[in-house]
Amino acid sequence: MVRNRSAPASSARDAYTGKHAERVTAYGMEIARVYGLSVAGVPELEFGFLLHDVGKVAVPDAILYKPGPLTGEERALMAQHPVIGAQIVRGIEFLSDAVQVVRSHHERWDGTGYPDRLRGEAIPLPARVFAVADVLDALTTERPYRPASSMTVAREMIVSAAGTHFDPKVVEAFQRIGDETFESIAADVA
Repeated sequence: MVRNRSAPASSARDAYTGKHAERVTAYGMEIARVYGLSVAGVPELEFGFLLHDVGKVAVPDAILYKPGPLTGEERALMAQHPVIGAQIVRGIEFLSDAVQVVRSHHERWDGTGYPDRLRGEAIPLPARVFAVADVLDALTTERPYRPASSMTVAREMIVSAAGTHFDPKVVEAFQRIGDETFESIAADVA
C-alpha cells in the first residue's frame, strides 16, 4: 500500500485533505481486496484512490472550506474537480489507469452522479469501489458543517444507498469487513 508517500497536491492546502486521501486509499484497497479485485502489484489502482481529488487544486478555498451550503454556481464549479483531475492525471503515462477513478468517483449507481451521469456497470469498477470508501470517510470524520457519524450510522447510510448511490455488490463486500478493520485504518492514518 502507498501509505506515507507524499500526499497529492490537493492536500497541500490542509492536513485533513491529505489524511482523507490516505484513509480512503486504505479503505478502498481493503474493499477492493474483499470484493475480489486483484490489488497486489496494481499501483495504478492505489494511485487513482490517492489522487481522486487532485482536481480540487482548481477550486477556490472559499468554496472548498465554506461552512454552509454551496450556491448552485459553487456546486457547479466543485463538480468540475473530477474532470480537471482526470486531465491532470491523464498526462502522466504511468497513471493512465488511475484516470477512471479520478474522473468517475462521484458517479452514482442510479445515474444521478457527475460528471458523466454514468449508470450501473458503465461506471468503472474501481470508481464504484472507491465511492464507498470515500463516503465512509466523509461520514466518519468531522467536517466544518457537521460532526462525525459513528461507524454504525455510516454503515446504515451506506447500506441504505445500495442500488441508488452504490453498486450493491460493492456494498456486500464492504459489509464483510469488520468495524475493527476500518477503525484500525483510521487510527493508523490519524
